[in-house]
Amino acid sequence: MPFTALGLAPTLAQAAAQLGWTTPTAIQSSTLPVVLSGADLLATAPTGSGKTAAFVLPLLQLCLSRTNAERLRATTLLVLVPTRELAAQIFDVIQQLTQSLESRPKVVTAVGGVSINPQMMDLRGGADVVVATPGRLLDLVDHNALSLSEVQHLVLDEADRLLDLGFANELDRVLALLPKHRQTLLFSATFPAVVEQLASRWLIEPKRIAIAGPSPGPATIEQRVILVDASRRAQLVRKLIREHGWERVLVFVASQYAADHLARKLHQGELYATSFHGGLSQGARRQALGEFKQQRWDVLVTTDLAARGLDVEQLPVVINFDLPRSATDHTHRIGRTGRAGAPGLAISLVSPETEAHWRLIARRQDLTGLPIEVLPGFEPTESAPTNDQDLQGTGGIKGKRPSKKDKLRAAAALTNRPLPDA
Repeated sequence: MPFTALGLAPTLAQAAAQLGWTTPTAIQSSTLPVVLSGADLLATAPTGSGKTAAFVLPLLQLCLSRTNAERLRATTLLVLVPTRELAAQIFDVIQQLTQSLESRPKVVTAVGGVSINPQMMDLRGGADVVVATPGRLLDLVDHNALSLSEVQHLVLDEADRLLDLGFANELDRVLALLPKHRQTLLFSATFPAVVEQLASRWLIEPKRIAIAGPSPGPATIEQRVILVDASRRAQLVRKLIREHGWERVLVFVASQYAADHLARKLHQGELYATSFHGGLSQGARRQALGEFKQQRWDVLVTTDLAARGLDVEQLPVVINFDLPRSATDHTHRIGRTGRAGAPGLAISLVSPETEAHWRLIARRQDLTGLPIEVLPGFEPTESAPTNDQDLQGTGGIKGKRPSKKDKLRAAAALTNRPLPDA
């Protein structure tokens, strides 16, 4: 079925075809008619399934359908994202889609980590579309550089992270500045129950679309689990990369310090490796990511900053050097490979100390049948902990079963904290 059969204008369908999008994906086929109808939407789909195009294409059509007199460079489309990198990717997609259009919308990206002055200059004369992180958006509003009173369409991309309680106060402020009558779209790969309860307070009779992906990830992703002593993981990573000749590898670690430390160790082992995390300046982050996409680095060692929204074409391998904290984070991490139908490989390194933690992730991701490998020359010699209660029973991982503190905090947010009308 072509995009035009879903109600998309021929000009936008042609623009999509120029980017290689000729046939709608499942999430796009389900979403486009709903968005074009003006309804609120709560949509879930696997990573790499085309969620960005699913809201960008129909919303551009709605925005461009307004006459120039109606638009007057008032911001009618607001896209909120949790990271600067995701904002940049969405901005690039919109720019590519509209470059051949006769009437191009003005699009501005507003993110932190860089000077606010150039963004204020970009907003002079208004903007049709703003893609922003919540904190910088509010800074621009406080500087009277931007008004949200004319927003017709609000998108929360990676909404499970945006709606996490850590973002709640900023989102409350943003939502209070928006018109009560608007279209609100929430997109993500996962929606924890608490987040869905919060989202239901902000949407009006939303349509729900859930595109099931093969669990635990896209069918194109092969997964391997390797048992190895924690002290020998870096050595194993070097061996695997050299042995298989992987040209680009994304390696996830637990902290900024670990990212810098492992990148140095791999670089000393004659691999072109660099780190990527929130402690770097925006310029350094942009440079590292851009050079990795250009295949100037063999290895990018990163925190969970890169687990959401990062799109690297033909990324062959993802390695969990440190296991993710939750089963949900595991889904997002491995979703950086195997995108758009391309094959991918996800490797999780498990030490005797973290084996119980892995088994919890495996149970929640239906991976219990996945064998745990032991490679020759890397047989583990360390012992598993025997008195760490956090690695026994159902503890030790943040996932489907929230802690008592999580429940109390969520209950307080739902009952005591006033939320703006949807």
